[in-house]
Amino acid sequence: MSNMDRRSFIKLLGAATGVGLAGAPFITSAAEMLPKKGRRVVVIGGGYGGSIVAKYIRINDPSIEVVMIERDRKFVSCPFSNTVIAGFRDIKDLTITYDKLAANNGIKVVHDEVTAVDTSAKKVVVSGGTISYDRLVLSPGIDFRFEEIEGYDPVATPKVIPHAWKAGEQTLLLHKQLVNLPKGGTVLMSIPEMPFRCPPGPYERISLFAWYLKNHNPSAKIIVLDANQDIVSKGKLFKMAWAKHYEGLIDYRPTHKVVKVNTRKRSVDSGEGDIEADLVNLVPPQKAGLIAHKAGVVGEDKKWCPVNQMTFESTIAKNVHVIGDACMAGVMPKSGYSANSQAKVCATNIVQLMNGKELIDPSHVNVCYSFVAEKEAVSVAGIYKVAEGKTIAVPNSGGVSPDLSELEAIYAKSWIKNILHEMSS
Repeated sequence: MSNMDRRSFIKLLGAATGVGLAGAPFITSAAEMLPKKGRRVVVIGGGYGGSIVAKYIRINDPSIEVVMIERDRKFVSCPFSNTVIAGFRDIKDLTITYDKLAANNGIKVVHDEVTAVDTSAKKVVVSGGTISYDRLVLSPGIDFRFEEIEGYDPVATPKVIPHAWKAGEQTLLLHKQLVNLPKGGTVLMSIPEMPFRCPPGPYERISLFAWYLKNHNPSAKIIVLDANQDIVSKGKLFKMAWAKHYEGLIDYRPTHKVVKVNTRKRSVDSGEGDIEADLVNLVPPQKAGLIAHKAGVVGEDKKWCPVNQMTFESTIAKNVHVIGDACMAGVMPKSGYSANSQAKVCATNIVQLMNGKELIDPSHVNVCYSFVAEKEAVSVAGIYKVAEGKTIAVPNSGGVSPDLSELEAIYAKSWIKNILHEMSS
């Protein structure tokens, strides 16, 4: 039962832990920060997947030590962050810490930066040294394929043209830009090709941009450049909401893939010339989080991580499991609730594997709520199983909500409250 940061390790272990490491070849010369006393699982990432897999391994078998490595001391939820952008929810409501999670479940939480993974030596490298494991779980979320957009500087561009597809500072910046939009100004949103984190997310954001403008800047307009052929999730419901609430406000243009950005001009180009706007929200194409690439568990597509659908063990590196947005999980969408469900299945079968027991057949659930106005929401639900090694949707299960609904908004608020509590306690 420990919640330790880098400074604490340095105090405990002395100057040897201060060795800076750039990659796996130097692992053997680094100090072991937490000498193993028994079986250990190391989890990298403390989001929707990482916090839950760490918790449920301990619940299922308290004799297994769990070390969770998370760079940040606070986690800000991407689900519901669009409501912060629209100004009717406080980002504090989406922020959790790890103190209770660690104390209640006996998880050792290390706040440090992972710089490398040596899957042969079963060691993780952080800035303070190395941490050994028997099994490793990666829940790194997403990173971006910035290089596919001409003119995109990964450091400079988001400060002017935010993506806000990782919640926190980017969320607050986009909210500020929306509030400061000139009267009658133009908002431009760019949506990448699937797959990406939270398929309904861009369309929820468009809806809430429109909600804000209708109430605070009604002469403004929204241009949407979608690289996909149509709305990729809950399309009928979003179109219904736009027609009901925002007629004439949203100019939706499918099959428009942004290939170039100009930060100085605040413009993008989808192959038909520059389009300038007062506010540009460019969501870049995505891939598995950087540490998955460093660990060598990304597949031939150089984007996502192939896994065994029963255990989420990498098909590339033995004893390494990948869950959440970074993995290829059949037809399951990349969502917070999918990560939560995958984490529980992964935790269960890691414990089975470590105890030499038979694997348990997975059963998954996903529910995704999307606000279309301050007090209206829609949802999509799915039930999944593994058949012939692949995750598939259970026939005649799930579906979308029948209409726009204030009740769905109430359900949504309850969902976020409960799932964040589960992650932080």
